[in-house]
Amino acid sequence: MTKTIQPAASHHVGGAPLEDTAGAEMPVIHPADGRVIATLHAATPAVIDRALESARAAQADWAARSGTERGRVLRRAADIMRDRNRALSEIETLDTGKPLQETLVADATSGADALEYFGGLAASLAGQHIPLGGGDWAYTVREPLGVCAGIGAWNYPTQIACWKAAPALACGNAMVFKPSEETPLSALEVAAILTEAGAPPGLFNVVQGAGEVGHALATDPRVAKVSLTGSVPTGRKVYAAAAEGLKHVTMELGGKSPLIVFDDAEIEDAVGGAILGNFYSTGQICSNGTRVFLHRAIRDRFLERLCARLEGVRTGDPLDESVNYGPMISARQLEIVQGYIAKGLEEGARLVTGGRRLQREGFWLEPTVFADVADDMTIAREEIFGPVMSVLDFDDEEEVVARANATAYGLSAGVFTRDMTRAHRVIGRLEAGTCYVNSYNDAPVEMPFGGVKASGVGRENGTAAIEHYSQLKSVYVRMGRVEAPY
Repeated sequence: MTKTIQPAASHHVGGAPLEDTAGAEMPVIHPADGRVIATLHAATPAVIDRALESARAAQADWAARSGTERGRVLRRAADIMRDRNRALSEIETLDTGKPLQETLVADATSGADALEYFGGLAASLAGQHIPLGGGDWAYTVREPLGVCAGIGAWNYPTQIACWKAAPALACGNAMVFKPSEETPLSALEVAAILTEAGAPPGLFNVVQGAGEVGHALATDPRVAKVSLTGSVPTGRKVYAAAAEGLKHVTMELGGKSPLIVFDDAEIEDAVGGAILGNFYSTGQICSNGTRVFLHRAIRDRFLERLCARLEGVRTGDPLDESVNYGPMISARQLEIVQGYIAKGLEEGARLVTGGRRLQREGFWLEPTVFADVADDMTIAREEIFGPVMSVLDFDDEEEVVARANATAYGLSAGVFTRDMTRAHRVIGRLEAGTCYVNSYNDAPVEMPFGGVKASGVGRENGTAAIEHYSQLKSVYVRMGRVEAPY
């Protein structure tokens, strides 16, 4: 029987759980069996207002503290998160349907890494001294933006909450975070941990709800910056709303990323990379390399090994650590992906394996591989966000680079080859913000993550994230007399 979870309240505001049953009910569905495991309520305008006011008050206190003190709180939160990794991972599994085998190593642990990394940077954030002619000089001061709004996606709820909170808080900001309505549970745990670690009440608030709550945050004059992880259509709406108030933005959006496998690639590694880039998290990862370009000379061998390794997929109760493949997030997302599979068949792609819904409770779909895919097919052009791989053939480097770049997206790209000169040459020509050589979908907190073109604006992680959660004040200091024409 599926576990049920009943958080202390739907929201976390002012350093404590907050409930307001006037908000619309939000049933939380466990994707593995379709059962309701919790019922929350969407934030009312009163809850949103209280969260923003709480954040504004906490931010003034927090910004007045030294970077060393801020960093100490973030690092303490990281330690708490690691100590409770199993409990947090089980909540993440119930919330998302992802196997516990995965959440134990990729979710709360990644969130803790972000808190620790930016906690370590907090004390080092400083401006610059600029000597000028005649003895004059200038200096810069790095200042927080104020209150930031974070809007999360449903595929990595703990990780995304921390990826946004950690740099924001390290820079002296406060945050009001809205998780996806599909996965509202994990962010509440993050908020409670930050409060326990010593963050001032209201520094990191969580409010629940759908698009209207996100819109309220993106347009509120008290919000200085909006950070979204989501689809391109959602990103356009939120970006436009934030632009009305000339707010700072970070948009981490979707993609249709290329994964190029040359004829000299190590086949087992390339197959492993393609599996991670298409079927990990049941294909529900924005950076996935869902257009797999295979050199014609190795296509058949690659597909043979891929099919053999997909026989190792094990489904079942996601809380069973031997299970390595989970369900889709929702009935709606399952329906969308099934529609793309039907479209692939209709447009002439060859179904190599998978494509069927599993006959069991929940939202299960087999890993699906299409071959003989043409560039103009729907499954090769649109982001599917599910376990569907499109395999395209190519013959030479010039051709494959041009085809890989022929997309409005530019989030990620990968190259598998033993020729390092070619690897770097090709990566240098690919129009993508986050790239991989002989690997795929690694996301260490030390490395900036983000896209170009329609895949986003700004970067998360790495020292680059600091630029998106702070602003510079420049000060000119004249040491001599001031001359004026009159």
